[in-house]
Amino acid sequence: MKKSLGIICLFVAICLITAIYGDGFLTGFNLTNLTQRTALFSILALGAGVVIVAGGIDLSIGSVVCLAGIMTPWLLVEHGWSAWAVIPLVLAMSATIGLFHGVLITRLRLQPFLVTLCGLLLYRGIARWMTGDQSQGFQGEFEDVRSIALARFDVPFLGDYRLPATVIPLVILVVLIGLFFSRTVWGRWLLATGRNENAARYSGVPTAWLTTGAYVVCSLLAGFGGMLFIFDIGSAQPSDFGNFYELYAIAAAVLGGCSLRGGDANVLGIVVGAATLQVLRTAIILVGLGSQLEFAVIGGVLLIGIAADELVRRYSARRAEQTSRMQH
Repeated sequence: MKKSLGIICLFVAICLITAIYGDGFLTGFNLTNLTQRTALFSILALGAGVVIVAGGIDLSIGSVVCLAGIMTPWLLVEHGWSAWAVIPLVLAMSATIGLFHGVLITRLRLQPFLVTLCGLLLYRGIARWMTGDQSQGFQGEFEDVRSIALARFDVPFLGDYRLPATVIPLVILVVLIGLFFSRTVWGRWLLATGRNENAARYSGVPTAWLTTGAYVVCSLLAGFGGMLFIFDIGSAQPSDFGNFYELYAIAAAVLGGCSLRGGDANVLGIVVGAATLQVLRTAIILVGLGSQLEFAVIGGVLLIGIAADELVRRYSARRAEQTSRMQH
């Protein structure tokens, strides 16, 4: 909670400002939609956070979202596959993409930035080629499958606010990833890998396997998120579906306390970071600044987060050095 205090205060401040100056922010309909988008982007951000903890980066998240999301209705509607076959196939494909990234990075020693940048272009190109660059949707069918993302639950005493079903998988993921980092030796090993990979490897930590696993988790969650996104919106165009989603995911992880140098994990902070970005998007529209400023604001917030992370690290290093001198 101490690590999350800063981003929680920022989140509350933005909510208060938006509620005061933006009409309709506190309506049940808007808060329901805000919760839905926060849950969806938090799933992507958790995957990005796992990779960042390992000292890596994944720029292909948006393209994996596109490929998984577009492939789902393409197989269900265009090819008549059953949902029981499509969902495991899409998830397995997403995990395989992460395995591909991990092998290239750990075995061939390629830079994560370049590997995932190539993936950003590759997977969107495959989605566009596979579908003939045509929009894909459910054409009013598969309502039972789409209810995974579209279902809403009434909450007592909260008026017309309804809790989206996507909160359920998000809570499960938060608990599982939180327990992984705080209660398992594998989680501690992954943190050690992010802090100093060479030292961890010389200590007997299987750094290559852990790093590969981090990329598998990231792509798997991106594919899962892509399915939930397409279930939610109903149809999408492969040329722009998922564009810049990696920006939201990485920004949420950094704002939530994951250092881009690796070795720091804050699962709760990641979710609050994703919520902060979504409130910012809503605030830009409700306050009347225009949606054109959206990426500028998010880019500025990300830059502030990176700068703050660097300043905190320098301050901590100076304090540690002073303490060491005083002890000697």
